[in-house]
Amino acid sequence: MSTPWSLPLWIAHRGAGKLAPENTLAAFRLGAACGYRAFECDVKLSQDDLPFLLHDDTLERTTNGAGTAGDQPWQALSQLDAGSWHGRIHAGEPMPTLAAIARYVQRNGFALNIEIKPTPGLELHTGEVVGRAVRDLWSGVTPLPLFSSFRPEALQGARDTAPDVPRALLLDTLWDGWFDIARALGCVAVVTNHNVMDAAVMSQLHGAGLRALCYTVNLPQDARRLVALGIDGIITDAVDRFSAHDSSVID
Repeated sequence: MSTPWSLPLWIAHRGAGKLAPENTLAAFRLGAACGYRAFECDVKLSQDDLPFLLHDDTLERTTNGAGTAGDQPWQALSQLDAGSWHGRIHAGEPMPTLAAIARYVQRNGFALNIEIKPTPGLELHTGEVVGRAVRDLWSGVTPLPLFSSFRPEALQGARDTAPDVPRALLLDTLWDGWFDIARALGCVAVVTNHNVMDAAVMSQLHGAGLRALCYTVNLPQDARRLVALGIDGIITDAVDRFSAHDSSVID
């Protein structure tokens, strides 16, 4: 596989998104304290096109806000509490901008997987804006992050504005045509739900020079199976259970 690759085997999901408020700097710091040096996060756009971290389309689950996040300007979103839902110790934790996360990972030499999470209907536009932002934020900096998305249009937009940033197609199921789409988008990897990864899919990806990654792997038996298959990346919430420093899997 000739494509430069910066991600280690173990990748912390949404920072340390179960032990701290997901997609916040607090979660990244906790993941780092557990020894992780690579992180996955979700990035979407505010109404005024500022990239920031949030998984859901709406605000209710992980903030004290309400409604569709992409309908609100960053000035309003930046005032929300994205920590209290997880516990009093995190009260007042804000949603970070992509720029803030870029500073954090770059200063620590960490690797990053950016999942592009467009507001429905804005897939191409979101990919374009996030692509431009990453191109500028990582100008002259290595390693570059890895883009991923369930939406091919978002990856197309990222490719159009940041062609040098590697891309991965995300799959919850193996829908018809997924492999051809991944190749057409110039993806360097495919990230699947761990339940659909098997020896045949792994062979297909590796045979085409693509990396194979899986999410969200929290049980030792699942991790052991994937390591035995030759998986290239494991995205996990269980940063306190799995060591990020070797390929062994601890019960």
